[in-house]
Amino acid sequence: MRLRVKNKWQDKNKERSVEDTAGVVAFNVWKIASANVLNLENEGFQTDSQSQRVDVIEELLAFYISLVDRLAADKEYDEDRRRQLIVALAMSLAKTVKDNRVDFDGEGEHSKAFVELLNERMSEYAGFSYSDGEPGFQLRRRVGEHVQAVMGEKDNKWVPDQVMDIEIPDAMKVFKRAVRGLI
Repeated sequence: MRLRVKNKWQDKNKERSVEDTAGVVAFNVWKIASANVLNLENEGFQTDSQSQRVDVIEELLAFYISLVDRLAADKEYDEDRRRQLIVALAMSLAKTVKDNRVDFDGEGEHSKAFVELLNERMSEYAGFSYSDGEPGFQLRRRVGEHVQAVMGEKDNKWVPDQVMDIEIPDAMKVFKRAVRGLI
């Protein structure tokens, strides 16, 4: 996966707010998740609508947000700052999800639905292993199953394998480059 992402601050001495950091990280993870969807489609996996693509992006965003949370913990963020980062990241992405959902599905409680999904996934993913900056096998498998549940029917049974064996490992290279330098 080749993506251009912002991975460092131009003025390294300037103090950044948590919201500034979250906004840039949100932009990067949205790009990564969108690229994952495009890769899945290019490999022949089916999505039937823009709305379904956003469903897949939401599942991947929940995964990437959980990784940002773990990375912040690894970087020894204090609990309050870490919580602020994740909340700001979630709110930034909820706005982007809402903007896309309104375009494809019309008005609705799109931000709220995304935050509810995120809360479910964060609780679930917290129980899976993560070490040395890498999500464990079971976590990758579970993300693949969630993506499978929202994908189209064509070759659907292979979606978890594609996500856990190809999409996530490729995306992790970009994710690390995009996030580590910012937080």
